[in-house]
Order: sequence, then structure tokens, then C-alpha cells
Amino acid sequence: MPYLYRDSRLRPPSLPGAARATHSSGKAYEELKQECLRRGVLFEDLDFPACNSSLFFSEKPPIPFIWKRPGDIVKDPKFILGGATRTDICQGELGDCWLLAAVASLTLNEKTLARVVPLDQNFGPDYAGIFHFQFWQHNEWLDVVIDDRLPTFKGRLVFLHSAEHNEFWSALLEKAYAKLNGSYEALKGGSTIEAMEDFTGGVGEMYEVKKAPDNFYEILEKALKRCSMVGCSIDTSSAAESEAKTPFGLIKGHAYSVTGIDEVSYRGRQVQLIRIRNPWGQVEWNGPWSDNSPEWRSVSPSEQRRLAQAALDDGEFWMKFEDFKVHFDKVEICNLTPDALEDSTAHKWEVTIHQGSWVRGSTAGGCRNFLDTFWTNPQIKLHLTEKDDGQDDCTFIAALMQKDRRKLKKFGAEMLTIGYSIYEALYCFYSASPEREGHLGKDFFRYHPSKARSKTYINLREVSNRFKLPPGDYILVPTTFEPHQEADFCLRIFSEKKAITKDLDENVVIDLPEPLNPTPSPQQTEEEKHFRALFEQISGKDMEISAEELEYVLNAVLKKTKNIKFKNLSLISCRNIISLMDTSGNGKLEFSEFKVFWEKMKEWINIFLQFDFDKSGSMSSYELRSALKAAGYQLNNYLLQLIVLRYSDEQFQIEFDDFLNCLIRLENASRVFQALSVKNKEFINLNIAE
Repeated sequence: MPYLYRDSRLRPPSLPGAARATHSSGKAYEELKQECLRRGVLFEDLDFPACNSSLFFSEKPPIPFIWKRPGDIVKDPKFILGGATRTDICQGELGDCWLLAAVASLTLNEKTLARVVPLDQNFGPDYAGIFHFQFWQHNEWLDVVIDDRLPTFKGRLVFLHSAEHNEFWSALLEKAYAKLNGSYEALKGGSTIEAMEDFTGGVGEMYEVKKAPDNFYEILEKALKRCSMVGCSIDTSSAAESEAKTPFGLIKGHAYSVTGIDEVSYRGRQVQLIRIRNPWGQVEWNGPWSDNSPEWRSVSPSEQRRLAQAALDDGEFWMKFEDFKVHFDKVEICNLTPDALEDSTAHKWEVTIHQGSWVRGSTAGGCRNFLDTFWTNPQIKLHLTEKDDGQDDCTFIAALMQKDRRKLKKFGAEMLTIGYSIYEALYCFYSASPEREGHLGKDFFRYHPSKARSKTYINLREVSNRFKLPPGDYILVPTTFEPHQEADFCLRIFSEKKAITKDLDENVVIDLPEPLNPTPSPQQTEEEKHFRALFEQISGKDMEISAEELEYVLNAVLKKTKNIKFKNLSLISCRNIISLMDTSGNGKLEFSEFKVFWEKMKEWINIFLQFDFDKSGSMSSYELRSALKAAGYQLNNYLLQLIVLRYSDEQFQIEFDDFLNCLIRLENASRVFQALSVKNKEFINLNIAE
């Protein structure tokens, strides 16, 4: 599917207080609710109807689900009963443990919870069958409205539910998140940090437990004190191991929440413990410090009460931190601010946002392994101006997120493998822009190594890393691993000090020579004699050719031209040529006008051959930016993407007739643009996109 240009100008972070209404009616939650109350009806959400399409997109429901409102399931439904707690999270028949682990972490921070789950909702007198939840998506908060019809089987909720059967906030939250992503099925499989970021707008960091720093316990302790959301998991070596149970009661490939960390006095010494929760609401660790382990007998009752230790089969358990490091492999932390957990000082962070797209054939160049196309990826300039306090370097976090992949699952989309590289900017030799601050070309990346890069290319929604670099100018290149892969992306730059960022999406510049006045040549070359003879043969006595006659002449000549692939020049193209070259305004070309055009076309043929690097007779669409610049046209990503979609084939190749058509349209559009002194470049966009 095509991914067209998204406005890539830097954007300020959205204010957490404002959430955009998303219902197709354009109405906000309160307006929809009051409308239902006035009419005396319960809300039915046509955007996410109670039918199979809201459940699954690739299969039929395995059992006959019946959609019911909470009042049809229990006699006395409650939105929240006794406060929203982590025990309200019990997984159903959907493989979304990653989401549930994040919801459990969400309940540990009342302020964050109240943002995602507005608490002024209930089943009281003003009940209208409508609820709403708020999620962060790509730099803005969205208000998602749902009705309260939930899928059931034999009178019980099928998916996420609370341990208290008459409590429904968690089930309704899952439904709202399913709506946000298109269906319940879209929630199958994921990374806990993805939902954590959607609940907070925070920035994620991932730790490999076996390679974690020596102060990893302090890092986790600080994370929980700062109300960061923390998840953990055990790796699998094959698909067959997914959700396999270990001898110690732990589940492989399963998302857990970290809900506490503390020290306990045990036989005269301090033991570091960590508390973990299984979103299933059951199946727990059975090793040392598990619910019924003998270690607790040596801990005083008051200490047990302080740690809220209870021998319940609720999915939550304590374990020794050393055992945690042995048995778990990954920890995901979503920080509400980008402050380093290794640092004891809180900082004020500057945030800038860039929205962009990787588009096949123009800006989807792949990683540095693919040098011929790597340079065509979007490029963002990062100007680090101030050193950190008391330091020689500047600290920043670069977080690259691919957008809407979960929502596009029903169209066959998967998470792409993404990452980025950071280069020191050296404009003086390698920028093709006259301002020496334009899109860097292939030779720059051929001869210069990166200064920093993402730790890995990985198929997660977001890749985030922390860097320290000296003050200066840098170029960040976000990419997919393979070329030709399309997606929209959001790049967030967090910096401790003021950092200036700019998308190197070049301004539209047209630098064409003045049109030549056709003048007779005192001596004719052999080529001119040949063309005059052909011209006279076609034109007749008036020595002027129409569009139909020009079509015959050009196709006859170009089909004999060596080294270029050429199909056919259309009558419309020939009319455009006459419009471009006709100085007399009679709708025909005289020989002198045709001669000027032929000189122009010979120049275009030479440019085409120059950028046909493999001498195949066609040109890669990724070289179009450079070829057009050689012809006098510097275009931004938007125009380039439109042109590539219009003129390249499925193999991202452009044959000469398409290249010629493109140049004719560009020159006609630029002449009209200049003649009318139109300042709005949208005029050109419309002409060449048709």
C-alpha cells in the first residue's frame, strides 16, 4: 500500500491535557453521552460494531460469541470496585499478555491511570452505555469512545476480565485499545513497552538482564519510585517454546509486570527481592521466596505485611533478585521522563518530533548495507549546541517509531525491522545543495563511517537509545533494514540541553537556463540536414508540424537511439512539448523551434545515460532525485514520492519515455508557475501528480 508524504516539519510535543476526539461523527464523548440521555437510548458505536469484524480479521470466532452489556452479565455492574488494582487484570482467551502486563503496571500510578481511564464513569443514574479512554499515539493524545457491549460465552467475558466478576473497567479498556488498533485480533502478540508508551507518551528503554549494569537493582528501584512502568520476559529459542512452562513455574515468551522491589531482613542479613505478576492471574514462581516457600517463615509478620506478602494464587509472587537475573532475559522500562535511571538528578528535557515516511522507489533506501539506496532515506539534522552541565558531551535520546503497523495487520502488514545511524555532518564536500545543507548524497556515506547508531535493527514498534556526543552538527538517518519497505514513522529527539533539529527535506528550487530564441544556423551539420529532410517530409509545404506529426517523428528517432529503453511517446506528451516550445502560439512547431527542443532532449538523454549506472537502458527511481537536480530541478520528498509513484514500474525502474514525460511536465509547470508568479507550490504539486 502506498505511504505518501507526511508533514515532516518538527513539531512540539502535544500537551497531555488535551485529547483529540476520534469518533467518526466528530462529536466528543460528553456530547455523545448527553445525546443518548436526551433520546433515552443506550449508545451503539457504529465505528466498532458488535460483530465478528471487530473480533477477528483472519478467522471466524472459534465459539459463538454473544455481545452483552455489563448489566446483562451481572445484576450490579461497577466500573471500578474498591479502586483499580493489578488484581483486576486477568487474561482471557486472547494472546495479549503484553498489553495486560502494561495495564497491571498502569495501576501502580494513580495519576497516570486517571489519564488513561477517566474515573468519572460509572453505571449510575447517568449511565448511557458509553465509555471513553485516552491513549497516546505518535505525539498526540486520542480520546477513544466505545459502547459497553462485550464479547461473552455462556454468560462470561471471553477476554480480559477482573477477578471481581462485577467490575468492568479493565474489560472496557481492552475493548477501547482493540478499537484503536482495528480489532481484538490485532492485539495478539506484542511488546509490553508498546502499550506502556501508549498509556504514558513516555520513552522506553530495554535491558538484557544477563548484560545489565552492576547497579541493575538500583536502576529498577529508581524506575519504580519514579512511577516508571516495568515489564519482563523470558526468551524462547523456537516457536514451540512459546508459553512453555519451566520447572520453576515460569512461562517462556510471556509478558510479566514488575510491581515491586525491596529488601527484607532474613537471618541477620538483607536479601534483595523483586515482585513479579503474571497477567493470567495464576501460575506462579515456585522457587525460593515464592508464596509458600519456607523462607517466609524466617520473616516477621510485620515485615510480611509491609511487603504485602500473601500466599494467594493470584499470579503475583516475590523472588530473590539473583534468581530473577538467572531466569529472566529482558526488562522493558517506560520512563515518564527521559531522565537516566543511573543518574540521581532530575532534568528538564527538550523534545522535538519529526513525522516522515519510507516510500518505495524514492525514500525507502534500507540500511547502510545497501549503499546505492541508503542515501535516499529521510535525513534529519541534529545541532547539539550546549554541553551537559559539568560534562564535555551532549546527552540525547533518539526514539524511532514505526506507525500504525498493528492497525494494518488486517492488510498483511507486520512490524518492520528498523533502526538508524548518526553521522557527523560534513557539508563542504558532499552536499548537493547550494546552501551546503541539503540532502547528503551517496558519496558522503561511501567514505564516512557513522559516529553512533541504534544498538540493533529489530522488528519492534520503537527503537530507542541514549547517546553522548560532542557539540556539533549530526545527521540522523532513520531506515528499515531492507530497502523498498514502506511505512510511516515518528522520530522523537529528547535532549537535556537545547538541541536544534531540522528535516533535510530540500526546498523546491528550479534553476533552468533561459529559453533559447530559435535562430537559423549559418552552416548545417549532417544531423541537422537529416532532421530537416525528415521534418520537410512530414510537415509538407508549411514547414510546421502538428502534435500528431511530432509524435511520428520523435517515436521514429528515439526507437533508433542506442542504450535507452523506450516504449512510446504519447500524443498528449507531444502536445505538451508543443505547448512548451511554441513561441508563435499557433499550436505547431517550426523547424527552428523543433531544433531547440532537440538540443534540449539530447541534454536530457545524456543525463539519463549518466544515471543509468548499470547500463540497462533504464534508470533506478532512487537516482531520480540526482537526475532531476542535474536537469535543474531540486525537489522535496513529497514531490519526489509523487513522481516516482507516477512514472516508475514495479521494479522501481524508469524508462526514457517516462523520464522525458516527467521533465516536460516539470518544465511546463515551472513556466506557468513563473509566469503567474504563484507563490504557493501546491500548484506545481497538482500538475505533476496527475
